[in-house]
Amino acid sequence: MKSLRLMTIAVSMIMTAWLLPATQAASVTSTFFLAQTPGYPESKLSFHGLIKPKVKNAVVRIDVQLEDGWTDTRLRTRSTSSGAWKIQTSVTALATKATYRARVSIGSKSYTTRARSITVKQVTQISAPEDLIALTGPGGRIHGTDVSRWQHPGDKPIDFVKMYNAGIRFVMIKASDTRDDADQLALKYLLMDRDSAQAAGLFTGYYHYAVLPNTTERDAVIRDAQAQAQKALWRLSSLGGYTERDLPYALDLENNCVAVSGSRCSRYAPKNLVTLWAETFMEMMHEKTGRKPIFYSYPTFLEQAMVRSEKLRQYPLWKAQYGINPADPTAEPGRKIFGCFVHSWSTANCSSLWQIWQYSSCGIGEKYGVASSRVDLNVFRGDASSFLQLTRGLWNPESGDYLPVNEPTTMLVTSIKASSTDKSTSIKVEVRRPSNEPVVTGTVAFKLADNPAFRVNQTPVRDAAGVWTLRLRDLPAGITIGSVIYVDQTNTHARSEQQISFTLIQGPEPTPTPTPTPKPVPRPEDTCKGQIKN
Repeated sequence: MKSLRLMTIAVSMIMTAWLLPATQAASVTSTFFLAQTPGYPESKLSFHGLIKPKVKNAVVRIDVQLEDGWTDTRLRTRSTSSGAWKIQTSVTALATKATYRARVSIGSKSYTTRARSITVKQVTQISAPEDLIALTGPGGRIHGTDVSRWQHPGDKPIDFVKMYNAGIRFVMIKASDTRDDADQLALKYLLMDRDSAQAAGLFTGYYHYAVLPNTTERDAVIRDAQAQAQKALWRLSSLGGYTERDLPYALDLENNCVAVSGSRCSRYAPKNLVTLWAETFMEMMHEKTGRKPIFYSYPTFLEQAMVRSEKLRQYPLWKAQYGINPADPTAEPGRKIFGCFVHSWSTANCSSLWQIWQYSSCGIGEKYGVASSRVDLNVFRGDASSFLQLTRGLWNPESGDYLPVNEPTTMLVTSIKASSTDKSTSIKVEVRRPSNEPVVTGTVAFKLADNPAFRVNQTPVRDAAGVWTLRLRDLPAGITIGSVIYVDQTNTHARSEQQISFTLIQGPEPTPTPTPTPKPVPRPEDTCKGQIKN
């Protein structure tokens, strides 16, 4: 396999450009990225950016500055619903310098970015798509990484050109999360990373971090898995679907805790329901996109928290196991010293059918262009041809696949348990979409009818998609009248409200809790002990 390190010469011009309005209008900004990208049979020139505030279907064109002034290159695209845009074109010149700008049209208004230059240089000849996939990882494997908000301390960007030059060829990006706050952070950094990584020559995949529902009803488990798959599909749609440089979406399932008391887990999901949830999520993603999603977890979770499933066995496995060095050609994840891990992907010889191995969480961040001290490292099992098989099949979203805006909702308060002032009041709430499916995002809150601004001591606990238990504390004795409100900060689903009332009797006054004696602070644990620091 010929080296491709010289292919990312030139420039990856990363900048944030204020769009300069042709006429006075509302403030609009866009990032503008410019890079020479390794490609087959010729290298590519990649232009991409992100319009803020986000605008869907804004027309973006690229101008080039020649001796007689600015000229339209006839390169065009439209922004996705996330405001992102990207244009790629072949580079046939062997040695030249060029200056470009982007012009963004929103309705009748037109905005132009500042000009940026790039030096295009001759690159190593590529004779087949497989030549893009260098075997630069330990043990002569394809090397990859995965990133999330933790690789962006202080909002610093990742230098994907440096990452490419260090031998990385694919990056799995956290794209969505069950929890709304974590999901919005994932979206923020996904929009920073996806186009930048692809422009540098990397293949990109995505993953959804799952939190399981607190229910033992099979139908509710299925509905929750479908709702979380819908969130991942909406996220993929906002990017414009898969490209030829995209790996499939992955499900990150590594935690079966469904209820927490203090700092400890008080309830775990049954093994058969964990498996049912995973099967449902994976089936929906496969059916909708035409690509088999990837399943991420670690050996003990697969064995102890799930039951064996022939359905799950059909999907590629991304397995995490640290402390084993893939530089050893015989090394692989999930092998016990004695006996076998028994799970859906196990084989008769105590091996497993893994496709990607996350072998360390202690990669040296600086080496790979990451601002954080650590980054996860992965290797792919197989040659370049089998790797490229994961990128086959494009999915172009239809209009109904996009995230709805202010979609109507219906709220139902299914139960209220209220007794005395010394105990919490528990309110069970369900919120549905017009299709009668559960809402995917949002939360619930309670406000008093006679004093809406009063800050009620309350905790909403998500039991499943569209189902919450709302716990109220410190309310006075007597009749309480108020409203349960459903709100969605993402503006996906519309606000809904239902008035309720309940009665509390006076309970005993709580006994003051004595101040605990401070405990000595333990030394921080070295979480990289025994790991591969590559």
